Amino acid sequence: MFDSLSDKLQKVFKNLRGEGKLTAENMDAALREIRVALLEADVHFKVVKGLIEAVKEKALGQEVLSALNPSQQVVKIVHEELIKLLGSHASRLRFANEPPSVIMIVGLQGSGKTTSTAKLARWLSKNQHNPVMVSVDVYRPAARDQLAVLAKQLNLPIYAGVPGETKPLELAKSAKREAIQAGKDVILIDTAGRLHIDEDLMTELAELKATFDPVEILFVADAMTGQDAVKSAAEFHARLGVTGVILTKMDGDARGGAALSIRSVTGQPLKFIGIGEKPDAFEAFHPDRAASRILGMGDVLSLIEKVEETIDKKQAEEMQRKLLDNEFTLEDFRNQLKQLSKLGPLENLLGMMPGVGMLKELKNAKVDPKEISRVVAIIDSMTPRERDNHMLINGSRRRRIAAGSGTTVNDVNNLLKQYTQARKMMKSFSGSLQGQGFMGKKLAKLGMGKLPNLSDFKF
Repeated sequence: MFDSLSDKLQKVFKNLRGEGKLTAENMDAALREIRVALLEADVHFKVVKGLIEAVKEKALGQEVLSALNPSQQVVKIVHEELIKLLGSHASRLRFANEPPSVIMIVGLQGSGKTTSTAKLARWLSKNQHNPVMVSVDVYRPAARDQLAVLAKQLNLPIYAGVPGETKPLELAKSAKREAIQAGKDVILIDTAGRLHIDEDLMTELAELKATFDPVEILFVADAMTGQDAVKSAAEFHARLGVTGVILTKMDGDARGGAALSIRSVTGQPLKFIGIGEKPDAFEAFHPDRAASRILGMGDVLSLIEKVEETIDKKQAEEMQRKLLDNEFTLEDFRNQLKQLSKLGPLENLLGMMPGVGMLKELKNAKVDPKEISRVVAIIDSMTPRERDNHMLINGSRRRRIAAGSGTTVNDVNNLLKQYTQARKMMKSFSGSLQGQGFMGKKLAKLGMGKLPNLSDFKF
C-alpha cells in the first residue's frame, strides 16, 4: 500500500537533506519530482496541482528557508498537506437516533461489495454493535448465496428471505421487520451492481434510499482501478448522494492514486479500506496514519491496535520478561511464530514500522504460512527438555526430531541457527524499544520485539 509513491517521495527528501541550504531553486526541483511522483501514482491531476501549490506556498516562506533543518520542515509541510488531502480526520460511521440504522452498500459489479458488507458486519460486531445483513442483488447468479456463505463463516446474522420474495424492496422491508423483532441495531443492505452505471440500477437504488432513509450510503471502489474508481464514485455521488467510500484491494495497489484523489474529487470521505481477502483485513481509514505511511514514518498506532486485538496481553508480558532475562526458549520461539501468523502478512506489518523504507529487503519479505507450520512441527517433535535447553540437541537427537516432524536434519539445523540469531536480536531490539518513549514501551510490552526472519526456512 503506497509503496511506489512512498519510495519516490523518500528519495526526494533524501536529496533535499544532501543540500547544504534550502533555496528557491532546489525547492522547485524537489516540487517537480514530487509532482511527477504523484502523477505516476495515478493521483488526479487537479489534486496534484492543488497539493503542489499548497506545499510551495508554505515551503518557500522565510521560516522554512531559514530553518536549521529545512528538509525536515518540508517533510512536515508535505505531511500536513497530505493529511488535509486525505480528509484531516477519520470519518466515523453515523447511526440513527432510533435503531435500527440502515446502511446501504453500493458500487459497480466486481468491486467487492458483498465481501465488504461481510467485513463491515464483522467490524461492527467487534465494536459493540449487533448488525444483520441482507442481500437484495436478485440479478447476479449466487450473489445472495455468496453473502450467506460469508455470514456463516463469520457466525453473523443474515436475512435470507422467504420463498416468493424476489424484489429488492420486498427483501429489504422484510429484513428490517426481522431486525426490529430481533433487536438488531444496524441493517447492512448489499445492493446489486452493474458493469457500468445505468438507469435501471440508479432507479432501484434511489427507491431503496427513499424508502429506508439510510444513515450511510457507502460506495465500494476497487483501488486497483485507480482513477476509474474515483470517477465511478463521483458519478454515484452525483446520482445518489454517497456519504462515504470503502476502498478495496488496497494491499494490491502500490500507487495509492485512488485513495489520495477520492475525497477531493467526490467531496466524500474515505471511511474504510480493505487490505486483503481475510475477514479481518478491513480497517477504518485514518488520514494522518495514511500520510505517515506514505512518507515512510510508519503507522505505529495501527500496529498497536492490531497487536492488542490479536495477541494475548499476559502471554506477551511474560514473553517480554523472558527476552530481557535471556530466558527465551524454543517453546517461546514457537509461540512467537504462532502469534506472528495471527497478525497477518509480514509485509503488511513492516509497512507500519517507522523507517522501513530503508529496509527494502524486508519490505518485500514474503512468509509462506506453510513454513511457519513446518517450523512449529519441528519444535513440537522435541522433548520438553530440548525445547527448554537447545544445547541438549546433539546429532542423534536432530535425526530423531527430523524423522518425527517429516523434515530433514538440515532443516532442524537451520531452525536452531535461526533460533539462536532471533534470540539475540529480539533481546536487543526489545531492550531498545523500552528506551523509545511511550510507543516503544507499548510495543515492547505487547511482545513486538524483533520478529524472527523466516526467509531462510526453505523446505
